[in-house]
Amino acid sequence: MSLNIIFAGTPDFAAVHLQTLLDSEHKVIAVYSQPDRPAGRGKKLLASPVKQLALEHGIPVYQPLSLRDEKAQKELAALNADLMVVVAYGLILPQVVLDTPRLGCVNVHASLLPRWRGAAPIQRAVEAGDAESGVAIMQMEAGLDTGPVLVEARTRIAGNETGGSLHDKLAALGGPALLEALGLLESGTAEPQVQDDALANYAGKISKEEARLDWSRPAAELERLIRAFNPFPVCWTEYLDGKGKPQRLRVYAARHEQGCHTDVPGTILSADDEGILVACGREALRLTQLQLPGKKALPVAEILKGYRELFAAGNKLGADHE
Repeated sequence: MSLNIIFAGTPDFAAVHLQTLLDSEHKVIAVYSQPDRPAGRGKKLLASPVKQLALEHGIPVYQPLSLRDEKAQKELAALNADLMVVVAYGLILPQVVLDTPRLGCVNVHASLLPRWRGAAPIQRAVEAGDAESGVAIMQMEAGLDTGPVLVEARTRIAGNETGGSLHDKLAALGGPALLEALGLLESGTAEPQVQDDALANYAGKISKEEARLDWSRPAAELERLIRAFNPFPVCWTEYLDGKGKPQRLRVYAARHEQGCHTDVPGTILSADDEGILVACGREALRLTQLQLPGKKALPVAEILKGYRELFAAGNKLGADHE
């Protein structure tokens, strides 16, 4: 027996799960996605990955600015869905919407709840140095990611894991877990597990300023931050260009180097084809992939061919160049 499903989601992570439903026995009768946003240099309106996929399959797409609007709520109710599946949608679902489908609403959340609730669970898990992550299929309620968990799937976080690589791992895990949860709901055999609120952490939305490297922090923390924020928003620091003006240097990859030093944090200790070694509040960080303004991200060995003098030992990175 198949379920008539409303799917609500916006980014690539959500589109992977929409494709899973499209390939299953279930029927996606409508898709909800965020309104088209300006993108690129021309600021042309761009449809979300979820909307694009839905249109390719001839599925009706709804893009309300809010689901608190009574008209939008009546429109959703008229669809007469069995279930609503929500994956990184980006809009709050009021209680009236949560109660509308026959089986309620379920959410695919990219964390082992209650470990990370909120907008950026993937990056926060890498940043915190968690040993594992996973996907939780949750029965939605009014609180932020507080609902009981129907199914979870786990994966190890590798020592070189980035936000991007963990995103892809969890996207692959989420589809099968979602189908398992739908089977349990359909058969009436689901056994929702209530979350322990005492174990919850808030995975707040990431700001670009937060990606600014504070060299007074321990190298191990900065290395995790750089991995967590790759490919978005990408960590950065300042350096002085050939005219002595501060410029932004984006840091895509780095390696934590153990060992003591007495240099001021942000001081370049050495620079060679292996990377640029920078003093931190504790130990040092070897930068291995960087992006200069207006250039592509490149291995440090390539950058040093044309800009070696900018990254000579003794030079400083960061806001303080005195």
